[in-house]
Amino acid sequence: MKAMRNDLPGWVPEAVDAYLAHVVDGEPIRAVARRSGCHASTVLRRIRRCETRRDDPLIDAALNRLMQRPDGQIPFQTTNGVPHVTRQAPRDRFIPDDGEIAAEARRILARLVEPGACLALADGMETAVVVREMEDGETLRTGTVDRRIAEAMALNNWIGGGGAGRIMRYRIRPAGRVALKELLGNGRDEIAERGRARRPVQAESPLTVLSRRRARDGSPFLSRDLVRAGERLREDYELARLDSGHDPLDGTDADPSDTGPAGARARVAAALDALGPSLRNVVLRACCQLEGLQEIERELNFTARSAKVILRIGLEGLKEHYDAQGKYAPLIG
Repeated sequence: MKAMRNDLPGWVPEAVDAYLAHVVDGEPIRAVARRSGCHASTVLRRIRRCETRRDDPLIDAALNRLMQRPDGQIPFQTTNGVPHVTRQAPRDRFIPDDGEIAAEARRILARLVEPGACLALADGMETAVVVREMEDGETLRTGTVDRRIAEAMALNNWIGGGGAGRIMRYRIRPAGRVALKELLGNGRDEIAERGRARRPVQAESPLTVLSRRRARDGSPFLSRDLVRAGERLREDYELARLDSGHDPLDGTDADPSDTGPAGARARVAAALDALGPSLRNVVLRACCQLEGLQEIERELNFTARSAKVILRIGLEGLKEHYDAQGKYAPLIG
């Protein structure tokens, strides 16, 4: 997906580079073909494909964003009587860089591989929401992401769907699964330097698996509120990991209401401190580090089938903490 031009970040696909060079800069197709090292007919197919994909609102917005000049306008000019757009190097505030795309896509794609998960975006909103449909039909929010990142993921064909209506819904595509594996592989060295092993990406988290189990009386072993509390902690933990300069478990004096990684670290620290050392370890391993219950029992020398009971007690404490702090995110569907 490496861009060929110096004024584009590396996450921009070559097909989009060719499209912008021809449609926006007015570069002849044969010149684009020579620069990219492929046949002119191949470039033409790529350009037509990009134009067709503009029916998707996220892709259309992504292309418009790449066309913007520093003042945000898209100026039109005429060359030999043919109207075209002249593109200038976009400002950093408009276009996410490669590091931001890698970190955010790794976080969001890992959520989208979960069963029943999709990325929902309301018309005119600047923040997209990852939601997962539960077995009882209710919707659980598991993450949020800036619209610019969602546009880039759609442009790379990592997510697809859209649809008409006020709320667009996108699901992960095969290319997104491949990208997730590559992103996780690229992040292993960084995570190893912090002294933590990265769990392989899973289709379902331990919390999701446990939420389907039933108690002896037939009721869910974990109530919807407890699942929501665990997912909220994981969302903050993943957001805190975006700051490469800090461990997500590091303490901070940041305001917990801050929407960035520092605020997420403060919320994670406060939530785990409220649980105490014994419960915090199990909740952290199961909800955030995605360790299986049997693995937790083995590493912590617990008796068989005791981890799920301890986890439920920990989630009850976590819910009480969020309720008391007023930080419990509402359901978004």
